[in-house]
Amino acid sequence: MTADAVVSPIPESPHAAEPPEAVATLVRLVRESFAAVEPHAEAVARFFYGMLFSLAPDARELFPANMQVQRSRLLRALVHIVQMVDRPDDLVPFLRQLGRDHRKFGVVTAHYEAVGMALIAAIKRFAGDAWTDDIERAWAEAYTIMARAMLEAAAADDGPAWWPASVVEHEKIGWDLAVVRVHTDYPVPYRAGQYLSVEIPQRPRLWRYYTPANAPDEDGVLEFHVRAVEGGWVSRAIVSHIQAGDMWRLGPPMGRMTVDREADDDVVMVAGGTGVAPMRSIIDGLARWGENPRVHLFYGGRTREDLYDLDHLQRIASTNPWLTVVPVTESDDPGMEHGTLADVVTRYGAWADRQVLVAGSPAMIRSTVSRMLVAGTPLDRITYDPFTLD
Repeated sequence: MTADAVVSPIPESPHAAEPPEAVATLVRLVRESFAAVEPHAEAVARFFYGMLFSLAPDARELFPANMQVQRSRLLRALVHIVQMVDRPDDLVPFLRQLGRDHRKFGVVTAHYEAVGMALIAAIKRFAGDAWTDDIERAWAEAYTIMARAMLEAAAADDGPAWWPASVVEHEKIGWDLAVVRVHTDYPVPYRAGQYLSVEIPQRPRLWRYYTPANAPDEDGVLEFHVRAVEGGWVSRAIVSHIQAGDMWRLGPPMGRMTVDREADDDVVMVAGGTGVAPMRSIIDGLARWGENPRVHLFYGGRTREDLYDLDHLQRIASTNPWLTVVPVTESDDPGMEHGTLADVVTRYGAWADRQVLVAGSPAMIRSTVSRMLVAGTPLDRITYDPFTLD
């Protein structure tokens, strides 16, 4: 395969010029071949990066010295994209956000070409005898769609590739949890509920996604809630080693989590642990207005201690009748609903007439969304973002 094949011209809207049967065939070939290699995920990722750095040696300096975490992140991103390949209304905005976000790395067109060649070579190697010319063409077309959407978005963005931010406060509220407030000289243009990529000086080139827990404000202060996770190089450093005065870099805003005040739909929010951050950001923005849609927030954790922001949310609810907060714990805590978030949310109903927002760990999102679909919540009413723990 040549680099030209990977980034050949494509329609403005993926598959727009193709008949439905051709799109269905492309989707089937990509998904089936990816399913065949997914059990070899670690080996696929190692081969991919080895091939990438061989094709584009200068790309190595864009990545952290330790590639262990980066390899797993690649496969998670691929899984998400493959799952959306036949949903262009969701996929294209996601890819355009990725393209704008990747400007912070200094990525150029040649890197996209090398990535496409390395990706297809890795899938082909581990697909073995199942690989065919039709599958190769499907992957080439799918990657062309991805790359073109990202390149066009990056070229059209005239904003900064990243924003410098100074840590003004670091508050540990548990052995594994910290609230960090940073200040930017000029506001980051995020919507309440969106997330940002973050780089800290203690872990250069290890960018991680975190959601501000406050709505945008003119003072340029953003608040992040970070829990240290096992093996989390960045999260553990933020909780234990960040100090006032440290300089962070913040990437462009991403994500679809938002509430339209002008819409007629009421809202259900389902938040696990620090997944409450985007919900609190949205609620913070709504609380600045007198009238809002009704918001029903289910806030859950294993124990009462996991609901670290409950008191703050209940204070907001006490003066805003449109907000209802339902605390949920898996332990038998008094005054709380008992069970997993998936249990409790579906126990209350199907919420078929509500806009549903879900945030938390990947496992919590998977279980909650699955249970809600079974309970009768339409898929197109549920919104969640694909960023991972660390």
